Amino acid sequence: MEVIRASAARRALKWPSTLASSRNWVCRSCRSHVPTLRRFATTPLQCTSSKPYYVTTPIFYVNAAPHVGHLYTMVLTDVLKRWQTLAGRRALLVTGTDEHGMKIQRAAALSDVAPKEFCDENSAKFETLAEKAQIDFDRFIRTTDPDHAQAVEHFWFLLREKGLIYESKHEGWYCVSDECFYPESLVDKKQDPFTGEVFMASTESGNKVEWTEEKTYHFRMTELRDQLLEFYEQNPGWVTPASQMKQVVDWVKNSLEDLSVSRPVDRLSWGIRVPDDPSQTIYVWVDALVNYLTMASFPVWPPGEESKGGWPADVHVIGKDILRFHCVYWPALLLAVGIPLPKKVLSHAHWTMNRAKMSKSVGNVVNPFYAIDRWGVDLVRFYLVHDGGIVDDADYNNEIIVERYKKLLQSGLGNLTSRITRPNLWSVRDSVVAAGNERSPTSKTVIEDALASHLELLEGLAAAVSGHMERLNPSAALRQVMDAVDKTNKFLSITAPWALVKRPEDEESKELVNPTIYLASESLRLVGILLQPFIPDMAAHLLDIMGVAADKRQLSDARPRSDVNYGEPIRSPGKDLWDSLAPPLPLEE
Repeated sequence: MEVIRASAARRALKWPSTLASSRNWVCRSCRSHVPTLRRFATTPLQCTSSKPYYVTTPIFYVNAAPHVGHLYTMVLTDVLKRWQTLAGRRALLVTGTDEHGMKIQRAAALSDVAPKEFCDENSAKFETLAEKAQIDFDRFIRTTDPDHAQAVEHFWFLLREKGLIYESKHEGWYCVSDECFYPESLVDKKQDPFTGEVFMASTESGNKVEWTEEKTYHFRMTELRDQLLEFYEQNPGWVTPASQMKQVVDWVKNSLEDLSVSRPVDRLSWGIRVPDDPSQTIYVWVDALVNYLTMASFPVWPPGEESKGGWPADVHVIGKDILRFHCVYWPALLLAVGIPLPKKVLSHAHWTMNRAKMSKSVGNVVNPFYAIDRWGVDLVRFYLVHDGGIVDDADYNNEIIVERYKKLLQSGLGNLTSRITRPNLWSVRDSVVAAGNERSPTSKTVIEDALASHLELLEGLAAAVSGHMERLNPSAALRQVMDAVDKTNKFLSITAPWALVKRPEDEESKELVNPTIYLASESLRLVGILLQPFIPDMAAHLLDIMGVAADKRQLSDARPRSDVNYGEPIRSPGKDLWDSLAPPLPLEE
């Protein structure tokens, strides 16, 4: 309970409620505030204030504790937000928990607690994980928040006003685990390999489905088919990776049906009731998806300031298992009410264990709290981004974590930092000062060739990393930075400044020491700046060792010769391996 109280206190300080706590039906006087919005997000909203960059995680279902897949989504989203902040743009990140629906109702009943108490306990775990992983979120939203309930009710009102909601008896295969109906074409028999039980299951998720007949409200999603396909055609890169976009288009062309958007209260009581019909509960996915609008202050959008809260979202980061909800249902709902669509969707792959899907029943789920406690937050973030999959699933492996640390962070970045900042043979600060008075090369030596080549590398580094980030590929961006680290270590091996400085009789060699140390120092400075979104603590440590001022750590500073005032350490580089930038891991077994 202490965790829950602490979580609630943190949330109270993080964001103010934008709406009153009443959950009544939207009054007629509010209808005049519904903005007239553009059809697609490809055409920006007209507003009097600049739109912040807005990135989201999906809100996580609280029927079970968080696992490493949830953490991966959080970290990817956080890296995207921090990158925009690094570039000097105001950015917003929302994460949170999805707390309504049949799964929660059943899980709470099995635990013999009230649904809200069950949600409070599990939601606090997700918020604690976000904070432990240093996720720079602006709001931790919960679907049990009062302002979210009003946003959902108002969204329902807009659908009703458009004539896109109708009442009908629904028959079909419903999956409680996935919280959705599946068409007959996506259901097949499946046998449990352990018990031998034969049951009907979704061919997409493999989860059990049950036949359901009930009277519910439906959303005329099939009427949006042509608009959806038109949007996909006009925005072929809307979903990353491209293979997922193909799945979305295929589903709309071949499997689109009107969507059941409510459940009878006698079967599902835990959720937001349908306005003016308390016998029905709003479908959990309609409820959950609207959270992205709630964060952006919907429906309180004064004319001319519709985008002030961030909408349309710049990127939704999701796991591939919820692709259809975000890339079919969500755009259809937004098109229906005239709200612009999000600009991009990044759908990432999953983490496996020994090449098998993680499952609590099998016992192969990675606890993210244990991982952070064991390896430290920076290493876990580094590993997840570096090795995580966007197109293909990635296999979680502790041995690989150790290997990545030793090779890339310890022998790579840590060793480079030590080679430049520890020797008494030269001074980083003197090299920086001397850089403004470099002589023009008088001969084409191997060292001078290396200097020219390495300067060219540094001049293109920030642009190359930025390109990967614009293409929503943080893994490639991180690998680009670490490749620069590797090439800088090779550059030092070629130039061997420790040998040059020991030739007092050789003026030519002595004159090459400062340019060599300067370019290596510039490499560390640029790398430190570019690593900030990925490994915040280690990057800050590195920049402190290099003596880079706090106001010189933006993306615009990640250019050679853009800072002439660094070189005096703010933090000592340490005397040995144990107090260095990348000390030995405490646990490697």
